[in-house]
Amino acid sequence: MTRVLTDSPLLFDMPIKPDFSTELRLLKRGVRPIAGIDEAGRGPLAGPVVAAAVVLDAERLPEGLDDSKRLTAAMREKLFDAILSQALAVSVASLCAPSIDRSDIRKASLEAMRRAAAGLTLAPSHALVDGCDVPWGLCCEGSALVKGDQRSVSIAAASIVAKVTRDRMMQRAGGHHPHYGLEAHVGYATQQHRSAIELHGPLRGLHRYTFAPIKGRFPAE
Repeated sequence: MTRVLTDSPLLFDMPIKPDFSTELRLLKRGVRPIAGIDEAGRGPLAGPVVAAAVVLDAERLPEGLDDSKRLTAAMREKLFDAILSQALAVSVASLCAPSIDRSDIRKASLEAMRRAAAGLTLAPSHALVDGCDVPWGLCCEGSALVKGDQRSVSIAAASIVAKVTRDRMMQRAGGHHPHYGLEAHVGYATQQHRSAIELHGPLRGLHRYTFAPIKGRFPAE
């Protein structure tokens, strides 16, 4: 499988908002379909890493696509619905906390991306991947775009789908484990979360035992 080196832009080349220009360059070469891939959940202490792959319809691009981190929760929810109704294909994959602990977060993120791409009902010819790496074993050729969720609307769409999906998963987990406030901070190392871990200990299957401040202080088995 061909691997393309990272396409890392200069700062003055960064668009104000993501656009469809990268996709158009590929489309003009006859490369289609094109998937955008991104993940959510690399930094939290709890929960899975979730990746999404999205193939947008060039004729029906949802309005307002942007890096999920630059959108409010309400905007993400609205765009999530628009992406699912207007995209040609959407796929989501996740790796749980124990899987992350057995590997590492970088490898787990890339594996979730690979699985998300493989799960698309419309097989892509090329994938635009957020970050510095193209996952090994990707089902098609790929390009890694640094800050891709701020450059490509396909990657921005994937970032929104991954973020909303993961947030919903953590909100549900928060309902089962109210002491940790997971629904409020989706597993990040907030003071509330760290205090809950000190008081109640980490949750097996949900917390990442290889992440500080859990690592080395609580038995994984």
